[in-house]
Amino acid sequence: MRFIDIGANLLDEMYTGQYNDKPYHPPDLSAVLERAWAAGLEKLMITAGSLKEARAALELAKTDERLYCTVGCHPTRCKEFEDHPGGPEAYLQELLEVLKEGQALGKVVAVGECGLDYERLHFCDADTQKKYFEAQFRLAKESGLPMFLHLRAAADDFLDITGRHLGDFPRGGVVHSFDGTAEEAARVLAVPQLAIGINGCSLKTDDNLAVVGGLPLERIMLETDCPWCEIRPTHAGRKHVSAEALAGVTGAKDRKKFMPGCQVKSRNEPANIRQVLEVVAGVKGRTDLEAVADVIFGNTERMFFPTA
Repeated sequence: MRFIDIGANLLDEMYTGQYNDKPYHPPDLSAVLERAWAAGLEKLMITAGSLKEARAALELAKTDERLYCTVGCHPTRCKEFEDHPGGPEAYLQELLEVLKEGQALGKVVAVGECGLDYERLHFCDADTQKKYFEAQFRLAKESGLPMFLHLRAAADDFLDITGRHLGDFPRGGVVHSFDGTAEEAARVLAVPQLAIGINGCSLKTDDNLAVVGGLPLERIMLETDCPWCEIRPTHAGRKHVSAEALAGVTGAKDRKKFMPGCQVKSRNEPANIRQVLEVVAGVKGRTDLEAVADVIFGNTERMFFPTA
């Protein structure tokens, strides 16, 4: 089976062995990537949520032909636009410079992560989020790239802003890590150029599973959102995951007892993407995993890698 992980936070300090600023083990990102390739990952999209991260993501993407990245500012970090020494316009222009450099190299494949998050307004207020979400459509318009979108508890404002900018991202976009209601999913999919990204956080409850079961397969993409959003034993979706797909997790070691070659407990990684596929297939009553994987791979390739 072939996979593209559209959302991998490979810059997270957990892959350097740091957890809550405390070191536990040597950096092991190279081993994480080797496990990803062995699991059938053909491409990985490194997500960036700030100007600093965009620069770092591009540098990491340059190290392997299978690594790609996004460029944008996460809604909870949108105050960075106003805190920039040169002001909001300078921040946007620097994002654009990184984007254009990476696009010329074939490495930057999406604008984002950007959007709205009203569950975490303590990081950034709604008005600031809306203002700079809207501003980032300029990046999509100037680059012609699709968008990697964030939506949490803000469907009305998100769809209003997105709807006013449909002409700015004709190649479409994906609403990643979706965990909304069936009604919200229907409203998102009423926008023809939007797809929905599914990961472990999309599959926690029976209600989540019902929503995913009702999504058209042709509008779904897969992600791990690693090192977050693992499919835990307590999650409703876990019952659809095979022992084969859980092999890496079953052998995982606590970070205090790190063992080279093994996954780290409670730290998700791209190699686990098959678990997400199996839950999606399971809630849809599909046993032909390879066929389901092929459809989703095609969805993703058409949006983010149209010349591949």
